[in-house]
Amino acid sequence: MIVIGSRGSQLALWQARHISSSLQTLGVETRLEIIKTTGDKITDVPLAQVGGKGLFTKEIEEALLDGSIDLAVHSLKDMPTGLPAGLTLAAIPEREDPRDALIGKPLAELGRGSKVGTSSLRRAAQLHALGRGLVTENLRGNVDTRLRRLDEGHYDAIVLAAAGLRRLGWADRIRELIDPDVMCPAAGQGSLAIETRDDGGAAREIAGRLNHVATNAAVTAERSLLATLEGGCQVPIGAYAHFEGPVLHLTAIVASPDGTRLMRDRASGSDPVTLGRELGERMLASGARDILGS
Repeated sequence: MIVIGSRGSQLALWQARHISSSLQTLGVETRLEIIKTTGDKITDVPLAQVGGKGLFTKEIEEALLDGSIDLAVHSLKDMPTGLPAGLTLAAIPEREDPRDALIGKPLAELGRGSKVGTSSLRRAAQLHALGRGLVTENLRGNVDTRLRRLDEGHYDAIVLAAAGLRRLGWADRIRELIDPDVMCPAAGQGSLAIETRDDGGAAREIAGRLNHVATNAAVTAERSLLATLEGGCQVPIGAYAHFEGPVLHLTAIVASPDGTRLMRDRASGSDPVTLGRELGERMLASGARDILGS
């Protein structure tokens, strides 16, 4: 029996059940354990003000370390680049659509003063960088809560990850998929992460059967860049890698929160860790350090 730990949100439960179903297909018996994280308890404050990514993983990782669960399923973009000692990413399954999506009005219909809801500094900064005079307002909560707030007329549009909408059966609400050259996604967006103890136990070996090699390489490059820039939720950073044939292409942005400064750079290579690190170092040397420190 493999005990799977997950947050209790609608999307998190879909993700955990998806992995559970995949493991059961392999003949592995599973049980789901719901764990409430600090991030789930704080719903009225922007993430950047309360600590960022680790808010959604800390309690789950503690449960892994104390042995009360065997495996955790996360949205990879919620995970810090550094893991606690004793834990590892055992597998990254095949990625969903990594793009951001607009619900409500498309970009072409959003002009000066239009209100766009998002909890992400990265999304807000890139919307401001368009120079259209858009107004961004903090929007937290589960996907259904955010959609309801839009439907109640509080916003002209909201931005959510396309992957979450597709997974929950709300793809028909997507008005526009934003090209990564217009809005660079978060590192790991659209990907799930399966985390286990790094103890040579059965859970790590079993989870490893769900790993998707190309996805793992792409998100490893993105997270390598993020680690080099030392970025989290407090800084607008985007990273998106994809393969064209055998070559891995990585695009990244670093922006000021108000979008007045935005640096975009690209690189290609074959080794994901090296690719991410070298692009990050080049961006730091070319002015990203000044933006990050502002």
